[in-house]
Amino acid sequence: PEILASLDEVYTDPDGKNPLRIVDASIQKGTFVLLTLDGVDTVEAAIALKNTVIYASREDLLEFMEDGDRFIADIIGLDVIHADTGEKLGTIRDVINRGASDIYVIDTDAGERMMPAVDEFVTEMTDEAVYVRPIPGMLD
Repeated sequence: PEILASLDEVYTDPDGKNPLRIVDASIQKGTFVLLTLDGVDTVEAAIALKNTVIYASREDLLEFMEDGDRFIADIIGLDVIHADTGEKLGTIRDVINRGASDIYVIDTDAGERMMPAVDEFVTEMTDEAVYVRPIPGMLD
């Protein structure tokens, strides 16, 4: 919420089209962000945006990233490699975030598998691959 509330502009299009300037932002109950958007001056205009996904510029978000952080979009499509054997185990198809940690959805030869993205299993991530040490049966 703090990051969203600090932005100057958001978009209603993933390609950066349809910018909306943020006039004011406040965090509600620690988890919600109330935005006042330039040009959204009536209830009808606000209702028209209901359930609209908003996007932020990658460049605007870079300053908030710590060393080793990655955008989810950059993780999807990476090979999943066994850290000990070098064997390719699959490819990350999606990342689910529903709580304490992300969950990688991995396409393997045996079908779709899921793995928590925690230090216990993920040993390293590069721009080309995610190196993992899964427990037996996790990705079989």
